[in-house]
Amino acid sequence: MVSQLKGIHHVTAITSSAEKNYQFFTYVLGMRLVKKTVNQDDIQTYHLFFADDEGNPGTDMTFFDFPGIPQGSHGTNEIYRTAFRVPTDEAVDYWAQRFDRLDVKHAGVEEQFGKKVINFIDFDDQKYQIISDENNTGVQSGTPWQQGPVPLEYAITGLGPIHIRISPFDYFKKVLEQVLGFKVIDQNGDQYLFEVGAGGNGAQIIVEHNKDLPDGSQGYGTVHHVAFRVHDREALDEWINYLPEFGFQTSGYVDRHFFESLYARVAPQILFEWATDGPGFMGDEPYETLGEKLSLPPFLEPRREQIESAVRPIDTIRSTIDFTKE
Repeated sequence: MVSQLKGIHHVTAITSSAEKNYQFFTYVLGMRLVKKTVNQDDIQTYHLFFADDEGNPGTDMTFFDFPGIPQGSHGTNEIYRTAFRVPTDEAVDYWAQRFDRLDVKHAGVEEQFGKKVINFIDFDDQKYQIISDENNTGVQSGTPWQQGPVPLEYAITGLGPIHIRISPFDYFKKVLEQVLGFKVIDQNGDQYLFEVGAGGNGAQIIVEHNKDLPDGSQGYGTVHHVAFRVHDREALDEWINYLPEFGFQTSGYVDRHFFESLYARVAPQILFEWATDGPGFMGDEPYETLGEKLSLPPFLEPRREQIESAVRPIDTIRSTIDFTKE
């Protein structure tokens, strides 16, 4: 037996510009930068974490800005869209108006599996969605950024369903159901709604069976991987021992300092991560100035001078800004 996945932990994507990415998530989406650090495997690359007010698991989208990487292309065999939860249908309508006012490209309010949504993109053609939590049950969402620019009753509170396009659908469905513990709860044409654990928007993925599009290619504007929540190190170790029984090659245990991880490629070009709920992002910075300094895990701290000379400075100070909620 293995501990059940608890839902979505985070999504990591690639951006062409950490500066533009910070501006978009802070001033347009109203999500809080809870950690400004570097890619632990490529220290010249920023790794930015945007989340709810305190960086709770299930609320953060993170970005790498690999120097010189080309733009990716969207297609099949790709994690292609990330959803963000808002409290109500009324909040979805607010976001349609906000996007119009701020010139964000979007498709207008639509319905998806009985819920109001808006699909939109950023400057990199990274694909996102706003989804309503009205009448949603299951995994609880987070707390909106209290000092951000979005009225709290409309603000983003966490991650919603992750959208995946896949060509070998039967194989992927078998992995999701027989290995990872997901179940299909709805279907609309070639789109299947899977959920795990307590379910709801925070524990769902939408899988589109697509054999027509060419394979997506990774680069800026695309998702690198999605992570799912496990409770602690003991649960993570269960998965470390469990996955090889099904023939999966894994990274083995990885200490990311802010959480502990395991990685495995579960289908063509589809990278999943298992991540613990803790320790979290509050250990090395006070709440008031979270995400304002370059944070390094202890094993990189002795190299701070080298790292700070390799990455360009980005001004992420927000504690002195009085945002007007609008």
